[in-house]
Amino acid sequence: MKKKEKITYKKYHYLIILFLTALSAAMMYPMIWTVLTSFKSNAEIRINRTKFLPEEWTIEGYISAFEKAPIGQWLLNSLFITFCVTAAVILTSTLMGYVFAKYEFKAKKPLFILLLATMMVPPQVTMIPRYLMIQKLGLFNTVWALIVPGLVTGFSVYLARQFISDVPDSICEAAKIDGAGPFRIYWSVVLPNIRPAIGSIGIFTAMMQWNDYLNPLLMLNDMEKMTMPLGLVIFNSQRTSDLSATMAAATMIMMPMIIIFVMFQKQFIKGMTMSGIK
Repeated sequence: MKKKEKITYKKYHYLIILFLTALSAAMMYPMIWTVLTSFKSNAEIRINRTKFLPEEWTIEGYISAFEKAPIGQWLLNSLFITFCVTAAVILTSTLMGYVFAKYEFKAKKPLFILLLATMMVPPQVTMIPRYLMIQKLGLFNTVWALIVPGLVTGFSVYLARQFISDVPDSICEAAKIDGAGPFRIYWSVVLPNIRPAIGSIGIFTAMMQWNDYLNPLLMLNDMEKMTMPLGLVIFNSQRTSDLSATMAAATMIMMPMIIIFVMFQKQFIKGMTMSGIK
């Protein structure tokens, strides 16, 4: 009986692997096609757009993209905004999560419920108030108009708080007895024990900020201050015939997030697994 169960399990196991492989290939195909198409010439793309591999590899699409638009400046803007917002969110979410998890104070529960309530509000609802506040602060048409509103997110605070709650209080108390202050406990005890959460928060925040299109469209006017997603839409509308350059720009948008995920995938997967167990 046990042998039959093992054989059945193995059959399902291979079927699951086969299904996931097919699904992954279907999801990866458009991205791989975009990268390979960026190395084709415009003439080759027009002849046969569905052909997978280029007959003659060329980088004229990348050269054209940098010559016809400020791609380099858009990349720098996106990298700067993404880095600032991601670093700030990791800092604020872990600090607030530490306070909510390890300290008792008045109105703790109502404040935490209010924080969770912000996760239920669609971003489109706060779009106009956020726009008016940015104008009053004098940040309109600057990169800070995209950085300041994203310094704190409710989901990141909630995720950090859940992980920090599992850090044993005995470790924090032992550090306090040894003379460590609140910040030293946070830095030396709490942060090393929630690395999966930090990895998950960092990847989610970086991905959302890098791919953001609506906020730059609302807050920025100057071509030099635009981010890659917004710049790509404008570039594509102006260069509809230059498909090689468009694919090259699209490839440059994808690659930073792919690199970040590959670098931090272990922490991300561990964080998602542990949060699922919770």
